[in-house]
Amino acid sequence: MIASSILPCRALPFVLAAALSAAPLLLPEASAQGMSANEAKGTGISGQWRGSRGLVTKGPDGKVIFLFGEVQPSVVCSPLQVCDIELQAGEVVRDVLIGDTVRWKVEPATSGAVGGQAIHLIVKPSEPGLVTSMVVTTSRRTYHIQLKSHQSQYMARVGFEYPEDVSAKFADINARLEASTIPGAGVPAEQLNFGYSVSGSAPWRPTRVYSDGLKTYIQFPRSLSGQDAPVLFVVSGGENRIVNYRMKGNMMVVDYHVDRAVLLSGVGRRQDKITIRRGG
Repeated sequence: MIASSILPCRALPFVLAAALSAAPLLLPEASAQGMSANEAKGTGISGQWRGSRGLVTKGPDGKVIFLFGEVQPSVVCSPLQVCDIELQAGEVVRDVLIGDTVRWKVEPATSGAVGGQAIHLIVKPSEPGLVTSMVVTTSRRTYHIQLKSHQSQYMARVGFEYPEDVSAKFADINARLEASTIPGAGVPAEQLNFGYSVSGSAPWRPTRVYSDGLKTYIQFPRSLSGQDAPVLFVVSGGENRIVNYRMKGNMMVVDYHVDRAVLLSGVGRRQDKITIRRGG
């Protein structure tokens, strides 16, 4: 009697399950080495930023200064030595993350008076020939730093210049220059002639008169701005002559090197008159 080779229908599910468990499951495999076009572009951008030279200058006491944000700074350290990375005064460190936590040690230190203390990161490698990266997050910014270890060469002190600090310094310089520049003339005060006398009485009596050798500047009280200004006449040959002038706010700019002039406002008994003389 020959046994049938056809399995009963109720045994079929068990056979299929056994076959599926024995066969490997084929899924799309992500290669650790292969990269997509976007991944290659991204690593290229990052590599260009990390590999750029950037600006490195010398600071006080031999400190190596990097311009923050320009490139990824590369700090070289050495075994049995310490690298001191100084952050901005008043900056509060929140996290320090390092790629190789086994062979690199980072310890905090502080300097300065309370309220303006600077945080120092003291970095020490255990052996030469190491390369890793470090991320430092603070209350003001995030630092991305590359760390390298060398047998004997190292950077003892490292610091940063900050673009906002540079902008603030220029703003301060510009403010001081503007403070030393007399309104209207646009040149420093030492280049102007203030040897003018003003006589007479009027509500708008000039507060200052000066010349740059080509033009004469007559500065009135701020209350004159937006109101009718007095009329200027230059005295020449015993006669009052009209010359070109214009008002800029409370400043009268005369296109003439004035020796003597009069300012008139109103008529009759209500007329106000101011006399200006060069040389007193």
